[in-house]
Amino acid sequence: MTRLGFLLAATLGLASLMAPAPVAAQDAGVTGAAEATFPDGATFNGIPLKGLTLGQGMFIGPDGSATGQFQAVLLGTSPLGTAQNITVEGEVSSGSVAADGSATFSGTASVDMGDGTPALPGVPFTVTVSAGSLGLILNAVALPTATVSSGSITVK
Repeated sequence: MTRLGFLLAATLGLASLMAPAPVAAQDAGVTGAAEATFPDGATFNGIPLKGLTLGQGMFIGPDGSATGQFQAVLLGTSPLGTAQNITVEGEVSSGSVAADGSATFSGTASVDMGDGTPALPGVPFTVTVSAGSLGLILNAVALPTATVSSGSITVK
C-alpha cells in the first residue's frame, strides 16, 4: 500500500470512529414546557377544550423503550360555563423518533376530569410532538392537534 493509500485509509477509519451514531442508534431526549391551543370544536368526554399546558421529560432508547413523565392540563369549559381543567399525568414506557425530528411516545396515565370525581388510573395515552405541535390520544380518543403558542418542545 502506498503512503497516500495508507493515509487515506487511516483518515477514513478515524473519521468513521469519530462520526456520531445515527439518531436511531442513540438515546433521544424529549423535553418541553409549553402552552398550546386546540382548533375550534375540540372536546374530550363532552368537555369543550380551548387549549392545554404541558410539561414533559423523557429518554427514548434505540430499542423503543422509554422512561419519563408526561403531564398536561386540558383547558376546558364545564356544562355550566365555568373552567373545567382535565389533568393528565402519565408514565412513559415506549417511544420513537422520526426522521422529521418529531417524537411519538406512549404509556399509561391517570386522568382527573376536574369535576370532583376520582381520577381514572391506567388510561393508555400516545403523544406525538414536534417543535410546534402536539397530538394526544387518550384511551383511543384522538384529540385534534394542538399548536404550540408559547414555551417550547425539544427532541434531541
